[in-house]
Formats: sequence, C-alpha cells, structure tokens
Amino acid sequence: MSGQVTSSQSVAKGVFNESHWRMLFALLDAAIPSISLDNAPTQGSVGDQLTISQEELLLAHQNIQATVHDSPSMASYHQYLASRPLDDPKFVTIIKETIGQIPPRLQRQLAGILDFMTTRIGSVICGYSLTPLDQTSLQRRHDILQSWQNAWLPLWPALSRSFLAMAKIGWSQSDQLFAKLGNYDIGNIMNGPAGQTMNFDFLEFDSQEEPCLLETDVVIIGSGCGGSVCAKIIAEAGQQVLVVDKGYYTPPSLLPVPVDRSSVLYEAGLQSDDGATTILAGSCWGGGGTVNWSASLETQDFVRQEWANKGLHFFTTADYQQRLNRVCDFMGVNTAYIQHNHRNRILLDGAQKLGWQAKPCPQNSGNTEHSCGHCTFGCRSAEKQGPAVSWLPAAQKAGARFIEGLDISQILFENELAKTATGVKGIWTSRTVDSISGERVRRRIQINAKKVIVACGALHSPLLLMRSGLKNPQIGKNLYMHPTGNFGAVFNDVVGSWKGSILTSVVSEFENLDGKGHGVKIVASAGLPHMTTFTLPWHNALQYKTDAIKYSHINSFCAIARDRDTGSVSSDPDGRPIIKYTPSRFDRIHIVSGLVAIAKICYVQGATELFPCVMNVPSFKCRKAREKRTLEDQEFVQWLARLEREDLNPAKDTFTCAHQMGSCRMSTSPTDGVVDDCGKVWGTTNVYVADASVFPTASGVNPMITTMAIADRIAGSLVAFWR
Repeated sequence: MSGQVTSSQSVAKGVFNESHWRMLFALLDAAIPSISLDNAPTQGSVGDQLTISQEELLLAHQNIQATVHDSPSMASYHQYLASRPLDDPKFVTIIKETIGQIPPRLQRQLAGILDFMTTRIGSVICGYSLTPLDQTSLQRRHDILQSWQNAWLPLWPALSRSFLAMAKIGWSQSDQLFAKLGNYDIGNIMNGPAGQTMNFDFLEFDSQEEPCLLETDVVIIGSGCGGSVCAKIIAEAGQQVLVVDKGYYTPPSLLPVPVDRSSVLYEAGLQSDDGATTILAGSCWGGGGTVNWSASLETQDFVRQEWANKGLHFFTTADYQQRLNRVCDFMGVNTAYIQHNHRNRILLDGAQKLGWQAKPCPQNSGNTEHSCGHCTFGCRSAEKQGPAVSWLPAAQKAGARFIEGLDISQILFENELAKTATGVKGIWTSRTVDSISGERVRRRIQINAKKVIVACGALHSPLLLMRSGLKNPQIGKNLYMHPTGNFGAVFNDVVGSWKGSILTSVVSEFENLDGKGHGVKIVASAGLPHMTTFTLPWHNALQYKTDAIKYSHINSFCAIARDRDTGSVSSDPDGRPIIKYTPSRFDRIHIVSGLVAIAKICYVQGATELFPCVMNVPSFKCRKAREKRTLEDQEFVQWLARLEREDLNPAKDTFTCAHQMGSCRMSTSPTDGVVDDCGKVWGTTNVYVADASVFPTASGVNPMITTMAIADRIAGSLVAFWR
C-alpha cells in the first residue's frame, strides 16, 4: 500500500467570499505583522508595517541576548521582524486550507462573524469606530486585538484566541527566517530512512448505485488502540473479522506529514464549544496509536480501585494485570532503551533535586531506542509499535480483512424492540493514486455481521450509537478530557526540542491533590515549531516575535489534569461532534498547581526565562546564576505568587486535550452507563464498545495501555463465548 493521503483542498468554497478573506487576513496581519523602525525606509506602504522606536528595538534585542547564548545579529533580527506573513503565498495558502478543513458549521459561524464586522454597527461594536476593521490602520487593528483579550464579554477573548492561533500556526510553518534562526529544517527529517510499509490488503469497490453487501462474523468499526487489539485476538481465534475505518493508511515513507496536511492523521478543527480547549484526536488507520507520543503507562492502582468500588471488580484482579502485561509485552514496552533528551532530563533531574516523585515513562518502542521527536505526525522509522505497525499486521496475518475510507453511518438491527444487531452500513470513499483529494469513487456498503464492535473513540462511538437509534441518556455524557495547561522555558544552550523522544519522563508528585486521586502529572510536550509557537503567549506583536525567535532554546512542558468533572459530546447537523466541555474551577486549580511545579523545576535547572501559557502572567526572566538559585529567591517568589493566584479563565486562557474518555462508560446498570463489564451495550444484543469511551472515569495517564487491556478483556469474553 503506497498511496499518499493529503489534506482537503477545500478552501471553504461556497461559505467564504472575498469580503470574508479580506477581513480575516486584515486581522491575522495585525496578529503577526511586519515590524520596522518608525524612521526606516519601507518596502511596502507604511500602513503595512507596525512601527517601533530605536529604543524599543534595542531593548527587545537585549532581551534575546540576555536569555540565549547565540542571539541573532541586530541586522538579522531587524530583517526577521520586518518580514510580513501576509506577503508570503504559502502563509495565505495554509490559512485558506486550515479554514477549509474545519467543520462546515464552524465555517458558517466564522463567516457570520466576519460579515458582522463589515457592517457599521459591527464596526462600532468590534472596533469602536464606524470604519470597518479591514480599512483601519495596522496599529489600530493590533490594538483592538489586544483589547479583545481582556474584554469582559467572553466572545471577544474567544475571537482573539482563534485569530491568534491561526496566525501563529500559519506563520510558524511558512516564515523562512523563523525556521532559519530557529535552526529547524523538516527536510532533514524527511530525508531520513523510512521504516517498513505494511502491505495492508484493503478491500476496494467500483462505483455502482446499489450497495455492496459483505458478510463477516465480526465487524469492528475503528482501527485504533481498541479495535486493533480486538481484531488480532478474535481473528486468531478463527472468527472472520472485518475492520473498517473512515481514516486512511499513510506509509512511513510519507511520515511525518507536514502540519498543513494534519487532517490526514487528525480529526480536523476540533475544539470545545466554548473555544477554550483545542482537541487532538487521531483519525487515521491505527487511530490515536499512530500519533501518540509512545507513552505506555498502565492503569494505576488507585484508579483500578476506584473503578472496582463502582462494582467493576475485574479491574483489581490478577487477570486484568495479566492483560496489561500482555499488551505491553506484545509492543515491546520498556524503559531500558530510553535516551532522555534535554527537556525530559530537566524534569527528572529537577524533580530529584526538589525531592519529588518522578520516573522514566515506558515506551512502546519494540524494545529498542526510539528517538523520534515527530511521532505526533506519524512515526517515519516505524519503531513505535502502534496499531498500524503491530496489532493490525498481526490481525491480517490471522485472516482479518480491512477497509479504509469507510464512514459507518448506522448499526443495523433485526429487531428494533430487542435491538438485535445484524450489521452496519456506511459510505466508502476511495483514495486516488497519490491522495484522497480530487475525484474519488464513492459506494454504499452494507456489512452483515453476527457481532458489531464499536471502537470509534470517545468522540465518535457515542454518535454512532445515537445515530443507530439507541436512547440511553448516558450515551455521550461523562466525557473526560485530561485538560492540559502548557508551559515553555528558555535555556541558554540550544535544546533542539524537536529532537529525541517526545515524552520519556513523568513527574507524579502532584497526582493526588484532593486525596481522591485527582491532580496533575507533569510531562514534556512535543517541541515542533507550530506546537511551541501555538502555546507561546501573545501579549503584543513585538513581544511575540521576539520570544518566538528563541525557539531552538525553548523546552515545552505540560500539566495534565486527571479531571473530576465532565462534559458531553453530541452531533451537529453534519454529523461532526459538538464537544461541550469547560474545565471546572476544581480542575483548573490543579492545572495551575502543575504549572507552578514546572516553573520551580525549570528555575532550579537553570532556565533563563519562564513562559506559562496564561494570559495575565508575563514571562519571568531568570538573571541569577543557576548554582545560586533557590526557591526562596525573592523575585521568583513574587512572580510565582502571581501565577498561583491565577484561575485560568476559560474565556481567555487556552487548554489542550489529547485524551478523550468515558462517553460510553462501563457500569453495573444501564442507569449509570452505556456498557457492561464485558463491553456489551446495555439494551442491545450483539453490540459492543471497545475503546476509551468505556472508561468509568478518567484514567489519569495516557489511555492507550488501559484501552488495549480492556479491549483484550472484551475480545476475550467473545472468544470464550464462541468456545
């Protein structure tokens, strides 16, 4: 299988017109503009540049010199500031493709807001003037973006956050001077050796009006961490298995994918309905296991006991531990071959210095070293033993069949009253030779099956159950997200945060802040340019561009909360998930505790500047020599107190989420959940769910190993039934 999957070529046709684009780019231009001296000659019109004084330029350059040892020359820095993203066709293309990838519902909402901004009343409300924003000066637009950040009405901070995020991500991918001064070159990664392409024998179909009918014993919807494990176990037991996924396989030779084609691997445009939480969810062959960071942590004892206390006694048995061991052994999970990079070493050494609990994080690397900093966009070496490298090839060897590009719309029932499942139906979409764009074959598919296993993930499994007519009010509720706060730290030496393994250490000192197992874990974050610049705070354009130029010296960290409080997921008219989730104050306080802990670790480990991703907290510049620092240093204590007081306002601050759980939770009765302790959906016959949506509560760790062990249990119960 060698076909490349590319992102949608849609640029919001039929939704965005020239007026929309003009207004949008006027705002993005203000977010990351060309900056020049007020007396310097300009290449474009004066209105295309933000002007600063000679003194401001010198102070900003001195800021860089004080925090990194290889600061750019004044000439290079000035040239970098003067570059204008809007003059770069690549930036414009990335923004248009980004808009084209977000759900139609959100496209229409954004277009409506941009329309409103062009009206007289909209101009007054948005920009305090009768002149539309796209016709005002760059300085005026820049000042308005700043004012929106602290506006009392939640709409304005949310809009500011959205426009700034678009500008940051588009700019970090397109600005050549940023890449040059940051010493980052994706070409070096893509020229490295690629791992083995898995020769998946995907079923394909011709174009006909009537649906294609297929037969199998078990159909599994989803090829991720749950579905792939079920496929291997059931196929090896001699049953006919058909695994289907709406995503497509991308071979290692085409990985990692560029950021502007991230919809190849991820569900595009996902965020909570309040805009506060940016959500990453795998949507490809292999699911989240294709894009995760190799962290392979088992379900912790206190979580297992919590689940057992809910009547799910299986989780505290030796049998469950054996299943955890089995899935880890199959993927070669280990700590023996880890080579910690700079930021992971910072966490381990800093925690040890402070007397805090920390440990290496096991990796599913097949008992070998795996130093891939780009795995969040696919593992080029194929060393990471995700589903597409391990479980699915083994399932195919045992006789399982596969279909990529099949979006299942409904589970079919023979008896509506008894809800006895007989199969599924959906729409298959082919890929072209080189992409999944352009003209493609579509065909209705019906699969008749004795058992249906739903493994679409916590955002889509409940939607499929709802579309299939199931009415249990618990479906889609109890959604846990592991809300995450982000933190950046500058170090004097080049740290090259895109190099080495992403997440090989975990600080667990603060995992039980309430005495009931809720708290935060501190881990290293992926250090790719767009991820670092996305979480970098924007207070004004000069500050942001100045801080971003330190990229090669920035380590990124995150505080991941085991959330106590939940949200829900439902469907929009287009079938896309609507995620109602706002981190509660209870959980936000824990995230702040994690950010404070990261600050302390980085301070004692010699960071020269600290960047919490918190709007109202400025960076802290650490001027004292590392060997003379203590946590009692007055300036640091004063700054830390300011961070500790923060509430992380969801209307203004940004959270991220890469784990979704609980929306079809396991329970002892249908009044409290969606499936029983063997994954069977309450009130149905032949329907099972086997993914992270069945978690009774948040796992508190990366859900991969827990999902696989539960899938092992569910598949094993079916095999035992057939025997």
